[in-house]
Amino acid sequence: MTLRDFAPDASPLLTDLYQFTMLQAYYDRDMHREAVFELFVRRLPENRNFLIAAGLQQALDYLTELRFTDRDIEVLQRTKLFHDEFLNWLRDLRFTGDVDALPEGMAFFADEPILRVTAPLPEAQLIESRLVNLIHFQTLIASKAARCVLAARGKTLVDFGMRRAHGSEAAILAARASYLAGFDGTATVIADPLFDVPIFGTMAHSFVQAHASEGAAFEHFASSHRGPLVLLIDTYDTVEGAHRVVELARRLPDKRIHSVRLDSGDLGALAHRVREIFDAAGLADIGIFASGSLDEHDVEKLVASGVPIDGFGIGTSLDVSEDGP
Repeated sequence: MTLRDFAPDASPLLTDLYQFTMLQAYYDRDMHREAVFELFVRRLPENRNFLIAAGLQQALDYLTELRFTDRDIEVLQRTKLFHDEFLNWLRDLRFTGDVDALPEGMAFFADEPILRVTAPLPEAQLIESRLVNLIHFQTLIASKAARCVLAARGKTLVDFGMRRAHGSEAAILAARASYLAGFDGTATVIADPLFDVPIFGTMAHSFVQAHASEGAAFEHFASSHRGPLVLLIDTYDTVEGAHRVVELARRLPDKRIHSVRLDSGDLGALAHRVREIFDAAGLADIGIFASGSLDEHDVEKLVASGVPIDGFGIGTSLDVSEDGP
């Protein structure tokens, strides 16, 4: 069997083996009385004053859809750890318990239950690993994103972290969690149909390098692109790139340039210089967007110093919660 035979993120096999070995022991002793499990954080990370609850929707979807397919039973059967009577019982297992939880987006602190499950003991036991997995990850990302939102003081924030996220589900759920915490959107396209998260995109350095000149790349992109036009200007020389944007604006007066992106160098100094170039050319409406290994501390410093940057793309530091993983 391969991953194509499963929907891994929905399968009850996405759990720790000991959940099943305990479940069989509960079954053998008829231990089905009600149990209560609570998920909480014993202590906050040293660099967090609060956390933001997230992941509840995915947790509820998991519980609602929980069931064992014939393929799932076959996998467990092949381990030779479980007897047929127990496996037949699993075929009919559904979650019948209750869930109490903090609303998504709510701040919480140490020793405060994020989620409480009340259910027959085997059901509550089985779901433990996946619920921790779902709630922990999105809470982690939403808490990091909230710090970025506070630092940005109302400026645009976009999740740029998909390529550094630890797998596909992490990338998708990071886009959701950051939006929940106040980001304006994500570069991860699938977050739009899945969660109605607005999507944003610019261009890559490789696009510029694929052309004979930077100016040709800008003109080609401008003629083809149908959304807000954002040009990446630091592939070779950021200041020269800004001048080429001015030239393009004059050649294509009917094509509004929304903004430019700075992705390297001294972002503060370069933003001031680019702003001067645009303002002198009568292009005060062209915005400046910054990216490039930024975290909330970088954003806070740039915003506090009055740098003329209108928005930020946050990648690795967000999607892996780099300072508090």
